[in-house]
Amino acid sequence: MAERQGVCPEKTFEEVGVRIPVLLVSAAFLLSASAIAQDSASQRLENSPRHHEWVAVKHGDRTVHSYLVFPEVEEKAPAVVVIHENRGLTDWVRSVADQLAEAGYIAIAPDLLSGMAPGGGKTNDFPSGDAAREGISSLPPDQVTADLNAVCDYVAKLPASNGMVAIAGFCWGGAQTFRFATNRRDLAASFVFYGTGPDSKDAIANIKSPVYGFYGGNDARVNATIPQSAEMMKEAGKTFEPVTYEGAGHGFMRSGEDSDASEANRKARQEAWSRWKALLQKVFAD
Repeated sequence: MAERQGVCPEKTFEEVGVRIPVLLVSAAFLLSASAIAQDSASQRLENSPRHHEWVAVKHGDRTVHSYLVFPEVEEKAPAVVVIHENRGLTDWVRSVADQLAEAGYIAIAPDLLSGMAPGGGKTNDFPSGDAAREGISSLPPDQVTADLNAVCDYVAKLPASNGMVAIAGFCWGGAQTFRFATNRRDLAASFVFYGTGPDSKDAIANIKSPVYGFYGGNDARVNATIPQSAEMMKEAGKTFEPVTYEGAGHGFMRSGEDSDASEANRKARQEAWSRWKALLQKVFAD
């Protein structure tokens, strides 16, 4: 079956650290492997000492339910908006927000499926993960942009915020991060994790923030788009710094947390986190 453009595939068996014949892998095993990072994330959230809350970011006739986490710091802090994968707002994405707060940043993770589930619900109200992915694939780009603009405005104006905002996203969220950078000019930085870039030179010309890419070496679908993104960004005089982690698969930031993760995914996750934190310090210090 052909893959939908902009929709991330399920984890490969290499990504969960398993190399056995495809026909011998049961659906139950795959679901179990996918749940490992979620279980770890849920436990991390339960044990986090940081203040967190659910907030309703309203604009027009939309209400975007968002997970907000504050760092334990003395000074006002910059903020990072975290865009979820094509699974919607999961515990894993919330745990990424918590880890950013641990590093000293206000973090907010909007549920861009807000109002899109049956009965006007959000990610957790979809009957299945497949249904949530279908919901993601049908989101209007203009709605996503408006939601993200509202979330950026909201977090920048918080009393504890210093007004600086960066954006980051994973998989589908990585592609949305790159696209959103073409729509908002006051971002401190845009962090694209294994997401594709815009294919319009006119759109690229609107980017003001530096764009930093994080890619798995074993992710040919996404990596095939990097040269074009790099060329267009260079021609437009924009900053684009992609790094590819050898041997890592698509979604290594999530799958690298699994207890049975491949060494390549585990190493890529650790190195990517170190790079991300260093870049955050740099862009917010400028």
